[in-house]
Amino acid sequence: MDSPHVGRRLLIAGISTLVAASALAVPAAAGASTPADTAAKPAAQLSADFSDTFDGPAGSAVDSSKWVQETGDNNGNNHERQYYTAGNANAALDGDGHLVITARKENPSNYQCWYGTCEYTSARLNTAGTYSAQYGHVEARMKIPRGQGMWPAFWMLGTDINSGNNWPNCGEVDIMENIGKEPGTVHGTIHGPGYSGASGIGAGYDLPGGAAFADDFHTFAVDWAPDSIKWSVDGNVYETRTPADVGGNEWVFNKPFFLILNLAVGGDWPGDPDGNTSFPQELVVDEISVSTSG
Repeated sequence: MDSPHVGRRLLIAGISTLVAASALAVPAAAGASTPADTAAKPAAQLSADFSDTFDGPAGSAVDSSKWVQETGDNNGNNHERQYYTAGNANAALDGDGHLVITARKENPSNYQCWYGTCEYTSARLNTAGTYSAQYGHVEARMKIPRGQGMWPAFWMLGTDINSGNNWPNCGEVDIMENIGKEPGTVHGTIHGPGYSGASGIGAGYDLPGGAAFADDFHTFAVDWAPDSIKWSVDGNVYETRTPADVGGNEWVFNKPFFLILNLAVGGDWPGDPDGNTSFPQELVVDEISVSTSG
């Protein structure tokens, strides 16, 4: 079966350009989560070895010593409809300690996408070549956008994707994904050989009381150890995965991974924006940190 997230390509743009295959997650079947607990260790108790609080003048681009900006249409994978731009066109600091990734309905430079002239612009950032981690507490405090067709994500890929170990063998950990038609739900998923695309292993987390994630900032995290990955929202652990969950396939999460942050528009999983989707939409990031020691 063709998965809406199989074959997604990572276009790493910078002084040099690297191309590798990757994917975003399809959530696992409902009911896959483990009972919620509060085992997540607060980041404040850990010694962060990567942190970005996005301090700087309004309109500044991200710190290029930490982040690589990808450009292009993601090679048409997932049938997404955005063009990722460089510089501060769609990813800029707001002067108040936030990174704002903005999705706009526009095409100011005649960007070409898989379906023709692109209708939307956005941004996608990664730390390939600047930072990677193996195990620890990885978190982002963000306020996500709203609306049909919006697809924000914070995720990781195995660094060996850039040395020929293609997706899904490289491994993928989706720390947070949201699709706009599910305003109160986020998903956490792992992908690897034999459990990728529509067969990715994961679960969703629902905000109580019918609240929407776009209404406020929330902290999305994983606690990653050699034989387990735990997902949490605002410190509430809602899912745990171990080697026993991958059905006899290889557990590919005992090696370095790098970070990815993006706001996609449209695609097979979220569907395209419709007449009720307003633009621009913003993914507002307060802080990202990785702590590998306690």
